[in-house]
Amino acid sequence: MVRTKLCELVGIKHPIIQAGMGPYSTNNLAIASANAGILGIISTSGAQMGVLPEIASYVGEGTPYEITQRMIRRVAENTRESKGIFGMNVMVSAEMKEFAKPVVQAAVDMKQEDPEVADRMRVVITTAGDPRPWADTIKTAGFKWIHAVPSAYHAKRCENAGVDAIIAQGQEAGAHVAWEPVHTVVLLPAVASAVGIPVIGTGGFCDGAGLVAALALGACGVQMGTRFIATQESEFAQLLKDAILRRDERETIVARGFVGPFRYLKNQASLDLTQITVQRTPGLFLGQADDTLDPEIGAKEMESFGKFIEGGNEDDALLPGGEVAGRISDIPTVAELVKEIMRQAEERLNSLRNF
Repeated sequence: MVRTKLCELVGIKHPIIQAGMGPYSTNNLAIASANAGILGIISTSGAQMGVLPEIASYVGEGTPYEITQRMIRRVAENTRESKGIFGMNVMVSAEMKEFAKPVVQAAVDMKQEDPEVADRMRVVITTAGDPRPWADTIKTAGFKWIHAVPSAYHAKRCENAGVDAIIAQGQEAGAHVAWEPVHTVVLLPAVASAVGIPVIGTGGFCDGAGLVAALALGACGVQMGTRFIATQESEFAQLLKDAILRRDERETIVARGFVGPFRYLKNQASLDLTQITVQRTPGLFLGQADDTLDPEIGAKEMESFGKFIEGGNEDDALLPGGEVAGRISDIPTVAELVKEIMRQAEERLNSLRNF
């Protein structure tokens, strides 16, 4: 069995994190992942920005605070038998900071008030922003705090802020990516060498061989997003799952998104958005961050992203996904996927020993 510092840090069986991916809550996905022995993560961006029908269907309407507590409670109830370990992902970028406050407070209050949540909801992952303002709130509540970074420089800042572990996100990843692109095979060992706390790799991972590669590069585990979208329990639209299966590794593209650069599966909608990005905010392709979302880009993104949520014609919808889509060819259950990943990892480690 492959056990690492990540397993010890949060109490999971296998060193894998299921990414919390909006705008869906990944509530069902978190349940399936925690029950399979990995870290299941609830996405809160949907609760932060407004309730999607997918969320309302099982937790009802309400404030972000109320919805977050119901999502947490639902995962706790449905992982009780397996004693599965779970957490949540919170976007803390400048655009999302005020929305994040009630979400984080909801988790803090539940951890203090509910013994079951206190025992098994162990992690808060912060992304897409400065982690430092959140240190007192998250750490004093007793969570293991993980933050995602795009560089060794940001990793050092996170370590100084008191995070317990770092996710090093390579540019191959789907959805939100860095303004200055550094890919996993360079980023991961750079971050691992720069800090003295556990590092998790994300961006380009989908199987056991990738997990072993991450360990060799200095990580203690991996986070997977696109791979978990293409599972049976995933809340994501069948439109996206089928699109992932049809893409090869060349068929993604980066354009301006709501909180910065965003990697989409390549189709007419993402090509159109990229063309607008070239015209309106060309600095994105020069590694130059801009603080203001161009209105034309924002309108195009919201229109096409809405079609992704509603379903329909694939070419009309902006479909988030990583380069690893080109290596995904099936839609298993989460339990089947985790079992196969770990089988592959052990087989690859044994073959390397023999080599």
